[in-house]
Amino acid sequence: MACASLLTCLGLAGLIRDGEPQRGPRPALDPEAALVPEQSSNPASFTPAELRELQRRFGVHGPQPRLAQLFTRGMDQLSPLRNHTVNRLESLRPVVLRESRRTGVNPMLLAAILFDELQHAKPGEDLPLAAHSGLFSTHGPAQLGLSEMVKQGLLREDAGPQELQQAREQLLDPDRNVALLAGKLSRLLASLDRPASATHGVSLNPAHAKTAATLAYLHNGKLDYPTRILRYMQDPELHGLIYGQHRKALSPLI
Repeated sequence: MACASLLTCLGLAGLIRDGEPQRGPRPALDPEAALVPEQSSNPASFTPAELRELQRRFGVHGPQPRLAQLFTRGMDQLSPLRNHTVNRLESLRPVVLRESRRTGVNPMLLAAILFDELQHAKPGEDLPLAAHSGLFSTHGPAQLGLSEMVKQGLLREDAGPQELQQAREQLLDPDRNVALLAGKLSRLLASLDRPASATHGVSLNPAHAKTAATLAYLHNGKLDYPTRILRYMQDPELHGLIYGQHRKALSPLI
């Protein structure tokens, strides 16, 4: 039992014929109806019609260049970098769990996105001087921009210099940045007419895996990104980091 396509999973199949949106009421979303027997597919792959629909609705922009993909894979093989990233993600664990409880979004989806963005962060981009210089368009652990704050109604489109500076400072604050990431995923889920519960159980429910993959794609805009995010969501070390019991070590004198 697997989901045939994003259009089926997200209730868009009836809206597209030959890549063109069709008029008419949007079909009701039924998670059970999204499962098609005796057909399997990679939840991180998207058909041309799905990509056209996502481009039309969200403006995402397709595959990462081959050279960039090879560079990304090379960085992923560096053990010291991974260990450093895991340590940074561990410091964000409390806010990840807090925002998961607040929004209902799977904490492993939040953790996977944060892990990837931290792993591939550009040197110096989180320095306040670099952020306020306008050199970088995205900031913080989740690599979010001012446009996301506008979409969440937290910043005016015609904001002045002082407001923009304060907004960048919020993006640079790790806890606030994670909260904005959870808000972004919640906003996208509402646009897709999917509940937050559709981000859970991705290893057992193909429709939920497709939803998580779609959110990852919409967050980053590159076609190789959802595959990495689904892989990180199943990573044993990251699972242990998020769900493991964290206890302070007792002093040997006690």
